[in-house]
Amino acid sequence: MEHVVGPQRAIETVCIGPEDDMDQRRQDIINAVDGANEGDGVIILTDMFGGTPSNLAISVMSSGSVEVIAGVNLPMLIKLAGVRGESDMDKALVEASEAGRKYINVASRVLSGK
Repeated sequence: MEHVVGPQRAIETVCIGPEDDMDQRRQDIINAVDGANEGDGVIILTDMFGGTPSNLAISVMSSGSVEVIAGVNLPMLIKLAGVRGESDMDKALVEASEAGRKYINVASRVLSGK
């Protein structure tokens, strides 16, 4: 992502494998949220709603300060990097979700104009 939008501050990652201790991974998510929180809230991005990473992230959500977006893609990441510090968390959530949806395309349909 850095080669597209440049270095970003306050970003944390947590890798979750199928054999991991899920209580430990949940604690890792809590620690990552604490590390990324600059006072304006934290958005956790996961691959798929209902999967283990998403479920663990949802378990640490708190109203107004931690939110989860499932189904992350590169346009969503680029949008979040662009609106960071300019938008409140609710607006950033909407803009990221819209950007993520906008760039999901079937190439043959786009190229044929359908």
